[in-house]
Amino acid sequence: MNRRLSLLGLLTLAVLLAGVADASACAACFGKSDSKLAEGMNAGIFTLLGVVCSVLFAIAGFFAFIIRRAATHPLPIPGESLSSLESSKA
Repeated sequence: MNRRLSLLGLLTLAVLLAGVADASACAACFGKSDSKLAEGMNAGIFTLLGVVCSVLFAIAGFFAFIIRRAATHPLPIPGESLSSLESSKA
């Protein structure tokens, strides 16, 4: 039974592989770079690049804001009062 099942699986695989049509490359892979498919793929790449760059710039801007805010509004050291911090500035 096990041998018959493996022979049937092998025969099914051979039939499926024999009946496969040739695969054709897309216009970009085939070398026709002036087709509409290549233009659409380039537009998609640049759109994704724009999204990734905008997210990275937003993260960098957030950290720049945090650094600038920490420099202009220092927190008092625990154990010190706020009035001693203000008197040391004057």
